[in-house]
Amino acid sequence: MHSEARQWLDEFLRELEVERRASKHTVSSYRRDLERLADFCNEKSIQHFSGVSQPHIRAHIAARHRQGIGSKSLQRELSAMRSFYQFLLKKRRIEINPAEHVQAPKQPRKLPKTLDVDQVTGLLEAGAHSDLEIRDLAMFELFYSSGLRLSELAALNLNDADLDDQTLTVKSGKGGKARILPIGSKAAEAIRKWLPLRNGTADVKENALFTSSKGFRLGVRSVQLRLERWCLAKGIAEHIHPHMLRHSFASHLLESSRDLRAIQELLGHSNIGTTQIYTHLDFQHLADVYDQAHPRAKKIRDP
Repeated sequence: MHSEARQWLDEFLRELEVERRASKHTVSSYRRDLERLADFCNEKSIQHFSGVSQPHIRAHIAARHRQGIGSKSLQRELSAMRSFYQFLLKKRRIEINPAEHVQAPKQPRKLPKTLDVDQVTGLLEAGAHSDLEIRDLAMFELFYSSGLRLSELAALNLNDADLDDQTLTVKSGKGGKARILPIGSKAAEAIRKWLPLRNGTADVKENALFTSSKGFRLGVRSVQLRLERWCLAKGIAEHIHPHMLRHSFASHLLESSRDLRAIQELLGHSNIGTTQIYTHLDFQHLADVYDQAHPRAKKIRDP
């Protein structure tokens, strides 16, 4: 490419680092993504970034997609290109942003893994035999009872749980939105057993509902590790992560109630489209039941 084009790129990265105070990781990622665009320009004999058009950006992204690059990575690359061309627009070196309306190919959405009701029952009724296991059981019961995100559970404070009303106030939801959730009777009972133990060990200044053996708030990674340890100790072979309890909560509610809007509110989804992933899970379950129960199902569904 023309030496001036390289200067534009270096100038943009310098502004990103110095004026915008972007992290080294962000600057490195932007540099790598824009170097790939520069390589594309060289292949197409485009001497300057100002010579790149929207069809060129589309062709570049399509080529990257054919190489097996995922949707999230391509979205990041497009974000880098949009920022770079926005910088050139601000400097009046170009007239349009060719990356502005280009979208990355949509990633096929993976269905979340869930547990069936019997699996959840086996997990939660395995028995708690130590103070830490009593705490862990309270956490896992609350996960499944209220459909919490992992970060939301770790952020809970003592006064967020009203065991008399059996309600839970989540103040740290995604997007900063608070919501009030029901607490099931089993979860409330498990929390009541945990609280005296918590109050006897927690630091006097600590407000967290779930605390470590040292008396401070239990972190997200610690909750993950405790669930892994719980499954190992209880002889549960399947790898279970905390969000499987949230997904199971949503899937089991949908099977029973068919009220997608209510489940959206309980999960704290701002968009109903996010919640609709559970309708696919529900249909998959119904299809399995159909296959097993209908006398002519296999003949219809098999190729």
